[in-house]
Amino acid sequence: MPGHTQDVSTTRREHDAKAEAIAKAKAIAPNITARIGSTPKTTFRGDPDVFGRLVEDHDRHRALLAMIEETHGDSEDRRTLFEELTRELKAHAAAEEQALWSSVLRDPATTDFARHAISEHKEIDDMLADLAARDMGSPGWLRRFAGLKEEYLHHIREEEQEQFVAAQEHLSATDVRHMRQVFERRKKAEKASAVIEKKIKLKD
Repeated sequence: MPGHTQDVSTTRREHDAKAEAIAKAKAIAPNITARIGSTPKTTFRGDPDVFGRLVEDHDRHRALLAMIEETHGDSEDRRTLFEELTRELKAHAAAEEQALWSSVLRDPATTDFARHAISEHKEIDDMLADLAARDMGSPGWLRRFAGLKEEYLHHIREEEQEQFVAAQEHLSATDVRHMRQVFERRKKAEKASAVIEKKIKLKD
């Protein structure tokens, strides 16, 4: 049954892609559990194009978020994981904006999606800077972190289920292949030079 074989192959590809992303996060702090559970349905997980690559990062970020919630106090694991998450999110957002959203902005049909995604990147960046400036050992830190997690999971769910779908309909296969190359190059450079800003920006 060709259809059944294809379904099994797709499921396996998606499973393997998600497992690999979680393993990359686990390598940062092997003793911390990464409980990300089920993830929103997306057609892009495991695909070799730019959207599949972005979802791969999202799954890694989901794992890092879950792992940070498993840490306690101002521990080395919490600091290491939060630093990795911050560098990851900053680099991912900058590379995504250059590789994908800069092109999507030029199409009136998808301008609103791009602007929405970029504005949420700025909000998340502000939340990261706020958390970095606060005492990681205080009870309120994890509460604030939970707010960041909720905001980011909402953001990537929208991207995977709505914004990427809309963008794909207006991009050629050549565009999508080129975008992955741009994303990979820019993300590597951005992560290497990422600065962890510490600035309290949010009111209690």
